[in-house]
Amino acid sequence: QVQLVESGGGLVQTGGSLRLSCASSGHTFSSYFMAWFRQAPGKEREFVAFISTSGASTAYADSVKGRFTISRDNGKNTVYLQMSSLKPEDTAVYYCAARPRKTTAWDMRRDYDYDHWGQGTQVTVSS
Repeated sequence: QVQLVESGGGLVQTGGSLRLSCASSGHTFSSYFMAWFRQAPGKEREFVAFISTSGASTAYADSVKGRFTISRDNGKNTVYLQMSSLKPEDTAVYYCAARPRKTTAWDMRRDYDYDHWGQGTQVTVSS
């Protein structure tokens, strides 16, 4: 059974940095596409970043491009989200998501295309 466990969230001031981690178990991690999404209070869950199985390809939401970096360590079964220059509008619960290779077409920015989710970690950026 696939399990994803996020950690690293917390309270940080505007302009600060945090690194989120998502530890994975119960599957062949290196065969899964991984992504980060976030959900702010009263808003829908939104795409943040994507990384391919090897880590060679990444993609970001425009709102975080240049400030956030997604990476993965397939030897440690972990995906990371390095967040810098944080803004109050980055405040949200951050979730990691996983999708195995499939033959069906999909959109990396669409949350319902991912099969597995973590429980989320809260990130709060104070102004």
